[in-house]
Amino acid sequence: MNRVVVTGIGMVTPAGVGTERSWAAICAGRPVAAADPLLGDSPVGISCRVPEFDPVALLGAGPAHQLDRVSQFALTAVREAVAGSGLDHRDWDGTRVGLVLGIGGWGATTLEAQHQRLLVQGPAKVSPYFLPMALPTGAIAPIAIEFGVHGPTHVVCTACASGTSAIGQARQMIATGTCDVVLAGGCEASLTPLISTGFSRMGALSRRTDDPAGASRPFDADRDGFVLGEGAAVLVLETADHARSRGARPLATVAGYAATNDAYHAAAPDPAATMATAAIRQAMADAGVSAAEVDHVNAHGTGTRLNDGTEARAIRAAIRSTPSVTSVKGVTGHPLGAAGAIEAACTVLSIRDGLVPPTANLRRLDPAIDLDVVAGPARPQRIGVALSQSLGFAGHNAVLAFTSP
Repeated sequence: MNRVVVTGIGMVTPAGVGTERSWAAICAGRPVAAADPLLGDSPVGISCRVPEFDPVALLGAGPAHQLDRVSQFALTAVREAVAGSGLDHRDWDGTRVGLVLGIGGWGATTLEAQHQRLLVQGPAKVSPYFLPMALPTGAIAPIAIEFGVHGPTHVVCTACASGTSAIGQARQMIATGTCDVVLAGGCEASLTPLISTGFSRMGALSRRTDDPAGASRPFDADRDGFVLGEGAAVLVLETADHARSRGARPLATVAGYAATNDAYHAAAPDPAATMATAAIRQAMADAGVSAAEVDHVNAHGTGTRLNDGTEARAIRAAIRSTPSVTSVKGVTGHPLGAAGAIEAACTVLSIRDGLVPPTANLRRLDPAIDLDVVAGPARPQRIGVALSQSLGFAGHNAVLAFTSP
């Protein structure tokens, strides 16, 4: 099988637009949750929005008016990732280039806005761009067109594991020889009254509306739910030989991937953590590394009572040693389908910089969580092997294993 490496990263997150800006804020442990007037009368009116995102300035007037916000995020991240990789799409064989994006749902902003138009103004006022903008595949076309991607293109939906699943599937496309290059990641823009209300009705959101910045607190003894976020991250994956042939310097190797399903509940994780543990073990086996070699885990870490406890049990059961563990959701909130891709990007950056970002708002570690969770300042650490993992609604577990290049 071909060795798969990461040569470019693009990020649009609540911590900032652009990889280095996002990474600096995440490493500083600065929470960004705030009151969100665009959520209207939602029961929980706080969120983590991408700041200062101007689609006209970033993408031009056409994409700004014809693409849903989720597609705008994805296209922005792809542009940065490709530029950072040193690839020039005008020179590549597009039939050997693929695209895989994870997304948790529809283009929710467009869906809700157009439904309101239908109810209030009638069918004639519904945009002809409604379906191309709102469908989950809406982000694929503008990217494929701009970059001449003629190989396999897929949208992956595994709830909050979607970004991780997309990168894992992209790795398999390269490892098996289907593609030389794949643009892979996740995107989400679901900060709408309906989506917020839905999560609130499930009891998944933090109720700390009087302290938005302190609301998202993964692994903390006083955690009470997550804060909705949004964003995108894209990695450029290619064969090591392809990268070497053009003199590119890899940031990390995507050494392993595994996915399992709890088959337990529509939303809650299996508290026994059996299949979450299996996913970790399978990813390590796929990468050819032992549990003792794992230096770092970038956890899903949503800040819900059920997720954090289950995930901690899985990490402890599968690895047994004490790798450093972090969750960036204390800063970014939970970007749903984009979360796994953002966290995979952070894992690669941790390998690149030898630095583990802190879990923001971790003031008192839950005594039941027997892990070395990084809090306070970012921790310098040489990382040879790292895992990035996601646990999604409907029992989805997905784990990526990265190694230093």
